[in-house]
Amino acid sequence: MNLLDFHFDLPNELIGQQAIEPRDSCKLLVVNRSNQNLTHHIFRDLVDLLGANDVLVLNDTKVFPARLRGTKDSGGSIEILLLKQIGLDTFECIGRGKLKPGQTIKFGTELNGNILSKNEEGQLKIQFNHSGPALIAKIDELGITPITPYIHSDSKETELREQYQTVYAKEKGSAAAPTAGLHFTPELLTRLEEKGVQIEKLTLHVGLGTFKPVSEDQVTNKTLHSESFSLSPTVADRLNTAKKLGKKIIAVGTTSCRVLETLSDESGNLSGGAGETNIFIQPGYKYKFVDGLVTNFHLPNTSLLMLVSALVCFPNSPTAFTNFHDSLVGQAYMEAIKNKYRFFSFGDAMLIL
Repeated sequence: MNLLDFHFDLPNELIGQQAIEPRDSCKLLVVNRSNQNLTHHIFRDLVDLLGANDVLVLNDTKVFPARLRGTKDSGGSIEILLLKQIGLDTFECIGRGKLKPGQTIKFGTELNGNILSKNEEGQLKIQFNHSGPALIAKIDELGITPITPYIHSDSKETELREQYQTVYAKEKGSAAAPTAGLHFTPELLTRLEEKGVQIEKLTLHVGLGTFKPVSEDQVTNKTLHSESFSLSPTVADRLNTAKKLGKKIIAVGTTSCRVLETLSDESGNLSGGAGETNIFIQPGYKYKFVDGLVTNFHLPNTSLLMLVSALVCFPNSPTAFTNFHDSLVGQAYMEAIKNKYRFFSFGDAMLIL
C-alpha cells in the first residue's frame, strides 16, 4: 500500500463552500458492506435506516475561534492557528510567515504572545500575557473560526461560529469541527432516540493533522499526529453492554472512531479513560469495536480516507483492498462525484453499515 493508492480527481465545484441548511437536508450515500450496494438518501432518513439495534457515538468537542491575526515587532502582519492549550497561558500553534523564538506578536491592544520555541516541522509554542479564563475570553473576542483553507464562505463570523459547530458541542478545545456531526439537528436526534437508537458521547479535540496528507513514513510506521480524548467509564460500560447485546456501534465521524478503537482491547472490550491517541487505521486493520460509520467525503491521500477504506475491506468486509479506485469506497466516491455530492467539511455524508 502507498499514498498513490488513495488519490482521486475531484472537480473544484463539488467542494462545499457554504453550510447546508437545514443541516439534515444534505445527501446521504449508504454503503452496505455485506451486499456491496450503494443507495442514495437524505440525511434525515437515518430515522428510517436505524433502530433499536443501533448505537450512535458522537464527539461533543467544541470548536474555539483558533485563528488569530496580529503584527510582529517589525510591523509585519502574521496569522497563527492555535492547536492545543498546554498551560494556563501557553498554546501549541502554527503560523503563516517568518516566525522564530523570542519574537512577540501583538493581537489587538491587550493581547500579546511571545514565541517560546519552534520545532523542525514549524510548530510553535506561544506564551500569552493573559492566563486561564482571561486568556480564553480574549481568544473568544479576537479569534476567527478556523474553517479549512479550501472553504471560501461569505458568511459573517457570527454565523460561522454557529455553522461550524455541532448542535451538541460541549467541551471546548477543537481547532476543527468533527464535521460528520454537523448534519444532526436537535429534532433529528430526538426522533432517533424515540425510534430506540442509543446515543452516547465522547470527546476528541480535533487537531490540524487530521486533514493533512500523510507521508510515506507515517504509512510505514502506522502512527499519526496525536489528539487528546476522553471517554467516561460510565459511557464505556453502557457501550460494552450494548455491544454484548448485539447492537451495532456506529461512530459518528472518524474522530469518534479513533477513540473507540484506541480504547478497545483485542477482545473488543472498551475501557473509559483520557489521554492522547496517534492510532493510524489503514487497510488491513481489524476493527475491534466499531461496526459502522457516519462520515463526510474526504480529501485525497489523507488518513481519513484510509480509515474509511479499512472499514470497507477485508478483514472487516468480504472484499480485499487492492487500491482505492477498485474498492467499494472508491466506487462510492465515484458515485458521489457522478451525482454531484458536496465534499469536505460543508459537504454531504456517507453511512457505512
